[in-house]
Amino acid sequence: MPPVLETLRLRGFIHQLSDENLGDYLEKQPVTVYVGADPTADSLHLGHVVPIMVLAHLQRAGHQPLLVVGGATGMIGDPSGRSDERNLLTIEQVAHNAKAIGAQMQRFFDPNLNPPKLLNNFDWIGKMSFIDWLRDVGKHFTLGNMLAKESVKRRLESEHGISYTEFSYMTLQAYDFLHLFDAHQCTLQVGGSDQWGNITAGIDLIRRQRAKPAYGITMPLILTASGEKFGKSAGNALWLDPARTSPWDFYQYFVRQEDKDVARLLKLFTFLTLERIAELEAAVQSDPAKREGQKALAFEVTKLIHGEKTAEEMRHASEVVYHSEIKSMSDATLAAVFASVPSTDITRAELESGIGLIDLLTRTGLAKSKNAARQALESESIYVNNVKIAKGELDTRIGANHLASESFVVLRSGKKNYHLVRVG
Repeated sequence: MPPVLETLRLRGFIHQLSDENLGDYLEKQPVTVYVGADPTADSLHLGHVVPIMVLAHLQRAGHQPLLVVGGATGMIGDPSGRSDERNLLTIEQVAHNAKAIGAQMQRFFDPNLNPPKLLNNFDWIGKMSFIDWLRDVGKHFTLGNMLAKESVKRRLESEHGISYTEFSYMTLQAYDFLHLFDAHQCTLQVGGSDQWGNITAGIDLIRRQRAKPAYGITMPLILTASGEKFGKSAGNALWLDPARTSPWDFYQYFVRQEDKDVARLLKLFTFLTLERIAELEAAVQSDPAKREGQKALAFEVTKLIHGEKTAEEMRHASEVVYHSEIKSMSDATLAAVFASVPSTDITRAELESGIGLIDLLTRTGLAKSKNAARQALESESIYVNNVKIAKGELDTRIGANHLASESFVVLRSGKKNYHLVRVG
């Protein structure tokens, strides 16, 4: 098994290292390492996953992970990677968001190894007064160094500029690193490439205050082969919370990835071995139509985020919903699959007494008249849950036995004209 830093390189995680000897350091002894996330929303999105995956790989190599939720820094706002000021959140919003994303962060780690410690930086920053901060922390930062940070320079050059509040953000994150160094012997921080200035500020603070070395790793911004920011779907972030991004949409995002992106994304977003990823890459090249690599990618990432049961359901739905009989699915999955399809409501009593298919086709608008409905049935172009209705079955009645899920029946006219019947 290669050294962990070499594994991270081979998987495409390394953008910058604060010290080229970091690989040797990680092989000599277990190291405590942290990643932070500010609770600016009540869910993480796919962009947060890459540094967390690095921490998870380090855990599997014997190192101790710390997960820091920014209960304090989230109230300030990180200027990194932004061209304008964030809206400030209330204490209650930050506390709610912190609880939600803390639970999400822990899903990536093996509880049987070195369980990650979940921390909130409000616990050590929140108790300090402004005078304490200026005397104990601020005096160790020079304006020259702060203004030289790339994230600050970009904001100063933007039309919005930067407020003193966000300008001070790097001092808070730097102090996090110092506190974790003192309280947990943490010597390594990982983060996205936009965090380089904040990470090196923490390394400098530890060197000034404790005369000891500390280290940082950043990950590259993940782009697709077409140059788009990975994790954006139709202009929106791909959220880990199923209430924000349904598991179906999440799964399908990965299924739709281009062939040339698949191997790289498998290395970044799954724990499959490099040997298995090479096999999938070869399968994609030899028979692209099967999309074997995309399907493996979608399944593994959905399993990681939403659990194996949900991943299995998404895989099943993806395989059958457009190709074979739709049955035994959950309402949530079926509703997500057909989210853009028109629907018609019927009562449970109507379903239990049975509704003539001809009547239902006209009621849903799949047929303009009963005569048109009969003609469609005679031409065998009508499907119930993807099962073709034979021309001799004009008197078919739709009942409870036709439910594809707890509350839905799926009608189709022709190849692509779907309609969802929702039982109230």
